[in-house]
This record gives sequence, structure tokens and C-alpha cells, in this order.
Amino acid sequence: MSDASTSWRGRAAAILTVLTVINFLNYIDQMLLSSVLEQIKLEFTLSDTAGGLLGSLFVITYTLAAPLGYLGDRFKRKNIIAGGVTLWSLATLAAAFARSYEELLVCRALLGIGEAAYATTAPSIIADLYGPDERSRKLALFYVATPVGSALGFILGGLIGEHFGWRAVFLVGGLPGLLFAALAARIVEPERGRLDPASARTEGTFFTALGRIVRTPAWGINTVGLAMMTFTVGGLSLWMPTYLERVHGMSTATAGPVFGAVTVVAGLCGTLLGGSLGDRLQARSAGGYFWLSGLGLVLSAPLIVLMTTMDQLVALFVVAFFAELLLFLNTGPLNAALVGCVPAWLRGTAFAVNIFCIHAFGDALSRTLIGYVSDRAKTAYLAGQVPTEAAVRAAEAAGLNLAIATTALPVLLGGWVLLWGARRIARAPGGLMTYAGGPQPHR
Repeated sequence: MSDASTSWRGRAAAILTVLTVINFLNYIDQMLLSSVLEQIKLEFTLSDTAGGLLGSLFVITYTLAAPLGYLGDRFKRKNIIAGGVTLWSLATLAAAFARSYEELLVCRALLGIGEAAYATTAPSIIADLYGPDERSRKLALFYVATPVGSALGFILGGLIGEHFGWRAVFLVGGLPGLLFAALAARIVEPERGRLDPASARTEGTFFTALGRIVRTPAWGINTVGLAMMTFTVGGLSLWMPTYLERVHGMSTATAGPVFGAVTVVAGLCGTLLGGSLGDRLQARSAGGYFWLSGLGLVLSAPLIVLMTTMDQLVALFVVAFFAELLLFLNTGPLNAALVGCVPAWLRGTAFAVNIFCIHAFGDALSRTLIGYVSDRAKTAYLAGQVPTEAAVRAAEAAGLNLAIATTALPVLLGGWVLLWGARRIARAPGGLMTYAGGPQPHR
């Protein structure tokens, strides 16, 4: 290996490290709300539906801002990343000073815009740092932040919230991002598509790029599967600490950290295992990424239902561990499939439109819907009863338990779509890069 090649490998590792740490902060700041949602609901006297809207509004603005990824295909990506990290960090800090529910909603909306700028842009840089034969593993490292960062959000939020209140949680969470925004502005961007076969670039508008993307079957299959998975994972990430407090009597100081610890181990194992297996299976078949991801989703569905039937906490957390491990198997493979199904000049836009779709039809709906189902079920359970304090608490617990169980249905559907897609892509002449109306590349 030449000195220049060795030097670039070292630079690539440094850039990947910075982007991965920022991704940890991304998911930590997203999940801080989950650990202190009950405290916020009590302070502002909110229903479960209103509490769910705090989670959903973040996702809605995140979704609407996803087209910022198109700018990542046209302008310097590091500047978009630095600006997005700065915005979401300031929004997190501002949440600590919110004087009303409405102000907190505004902070959550701004958090979504900032994180969308980052999430749609960073993966395209990583795709230009590493070749196709190792992208799934490198993207798996980057997306380890999804389970581990989320878990750290649960843990930090629970511990800080229990001792210092929910406002201190957002104050601590927002500060580190400002430092890493400055580091992101200083990274050296790789040339777009430097490690991919040359492809003709079609200049045009956003809608020209969109037309090319939606004619790619692998992109559509990926997006449907991810949307269904995001519906479930996004909803569970907001409501599980509350579920453990309400249904199983855990305290804020233990519910978030314990669930976070399970998520760290399961997510780390699932993400890294999925990245390694995904590259091996994809080397054997063009549908390998989809096959592994679909299998994981299908197998996770009955475990989610089983989890809601557990009375013993140890048994519940064992089942939750395996459910999460299976859910996170898809992280590396599906993101590698996403960057591999379009030319390098379209990756930012492909991620942008994918993120828009998976959140618009995923957790933008699920976080509020879980709260709504919980409220409706609570009302049904209380029908004909004297609404004593004990009866209300029992109805609230039963309602949320039912709402959590229903989240198994979307991942079951998403898994079947991915398994069907694996067979289709395996038979397609151009594999992942097949698209309607264009020449098919050799696999």
C-alpha cells in the first residue's frame, strides 16, 4: 500500500470518527425527551396524545426538512452538517428554558430541522470514504449510534432527570454538539463517487433526480421496509420508559437507564452482526441485504407481542433484548443498499427522499398514534367503572400495554416486503442498481 493510500485511509478513519460521534449526539438529543416525558406531562398537565405529539412534531419537521439532502449533492456537505449540528444543539439548549408546552413544541421542531440536515448528508460522505466491499461494515459502525446513542439518551436523561429535573437534561444534552459542529466544519471532504464506477451525471432539477430515484425498485423496497421498521422503533423509543414506569412500577431513575443498557448491548450486537453478515450475503446474491433485514423484522414481531405479556421484569428484558437485536440487524445492510442503488451524484437526494418517506409514514405517525390508542383503550377500560385513582391507573397501564403490542404489525409487514424484494432484486439484471427505463449495469 502506498504512502498516499495509507495517509488517506488514516484521514478517512478520522472523518468517520467525527461523523460517528456526532451521530451519537444526534440520537442522544433525540431520546432525552423519552426519559423525562412523564415529568413534562405532569408539569404542563398533558394527555398521552399531547405527550406523543412532542415526539411526533420532531419527526414531522425532520421529515419536512429531509429535502435538505438534495443540497448535499450540490454544495459542500461539511457546511450543511456543521449548520445542522449547530441548530439542533441550540434547540436542545433552548428546551431547558421553555416556559410552556407550545415553546417546547417549537424547540422540538427546530431539533428536527437541524438533525435532518445531518442525517441526509453524512452517509454520502462515508460512501465516498470506503469502497462497496466494506461500506456495510463502515455504515454499521456509523449507525451503531442509533441504538447506543439512543440508549445513552435514556440513561443520561433518566439519571439527570431524577436528580436535577427535566430542564437540566436538555441543558447538559445541548452543549457538546456546539464543539463538534466546529470540528465538522474543518473536515476534508472526499471527492464524490471516487470509489465507484463512473456513471453519467444527469443535470437537472430536484424533480429530475426524484424521477430517477423512484424508478429504482431497490430504493422503493428499501423505503417501504424502513418505513415500517421506523414506525415501530420510533414509537417504542419514545414510550418504553413510560411503559416501564406505568405498567411495571419502575422509577424514572431506573426505567430509562435499564432499558438503555439493554438497548446498548442488543443494538451494538445487532448492528455489528448485521453489517458483517450483510456484506457476506450481498457478495453471494444481489438481494442479500434485503434478505437478512427482512428475516430480522419478521422474527422480531412475535417477540414484541410476547414482551407485553411478561409480568416478570427479567423475562421482559430478555425478550426485549432479542427483539431489539433482530430489529437492528438491518441497520448496516439497508443503508448500504440505499447508497448502492443509485449513482454517487444522487446519494444525498436518495437519502433525503428516503428519510422523508420513512418518517412521514413511520414515526411521525406512530408516536402520537400510540398515545392515542393508549388514551382510547384507557377510556374503554374505564367504561362502566367508578373512576377511582386505582381504577384510572390500572386503565392507563392496560391501555399503554395494548398500544405497545400493536407495534408488532408494521415490522411484520415490512419484513415480508423486504423478503419479497430480496427475491426480485436477486433476479434483476442490474441488481441493486436496476432502474426502469435505463441501461442496466453489470453486477
